[in-house]
Amino acid sequence: MSWCVLKPFNASLINVGAVRNRIPFAIGGIGCASVVATGFWRQCCSNRLTTPPFASLNTCTFPPQKEAVKTDKAPAALGPYSQAIKSNNLVFVSGVLGLIPETGKFVSQDVEDQTEQVLKNMGEILKASGSDYSLVVKTTIMLADLKDFKKVNDIYANYFPAPFPARSTYQVAALPLDAKIEIECIAELPQKVEPQPLSHT
Repeated sequence: MSWCVLKPFNASLINVGAVRNRIPFAIGGIGCASVVATGFWRQCCSNRLTTPPFASLNTCTFPPQKEAVKTDKAPAALGPYSQAIKSNNLVFVSGVLGLIPETGKFVSQDVEDQTEQVLKNMGEILKASGSDYSLVVKTTIMLADLKDFKKVNDIYANYFPAPFPARSTYQVAALPLDAKIEIECIAELPQKVEPQPLSHT
């Protein structure tokens, strides 16, 4: 939602008497708060305008820029969802499993192997979006067995540099395809810096 305020200005009236019984005008804009000038208000009052001018307060929201991320270097989505979605300056990565992209099969039934594969797959999705592990701000880990937490944590620490992202970890009743682990994340996108013109002194 965007707002702006127009600065007061002095406006000269052509014929206040002619507009005395008409609806006063206001200055308005889409997504703006527009205020009629103080000088105009005083002129209206001095000419006994029966209906005071009013301020127009209009708001509007602009649809966020939403773009799907897709890469063949990570497992394809298993349902009606995207591998990730870019929206404004963030990328939202869907839950990732320890599947081999080329075969769609688990790398193994070992939680450590699946964790490594999950994080490799996540790295490819982040790369395809234009982000990377250093820009991840939040992760969510879902485990079939919370007793595997230490094994997962040791591998996880090798992928995320400090300051580490915020994180939640849960044991769940079941995961898709009877996976041992699933991880999703939210990451920032690099901000583009516009080059500044050189100043000549």
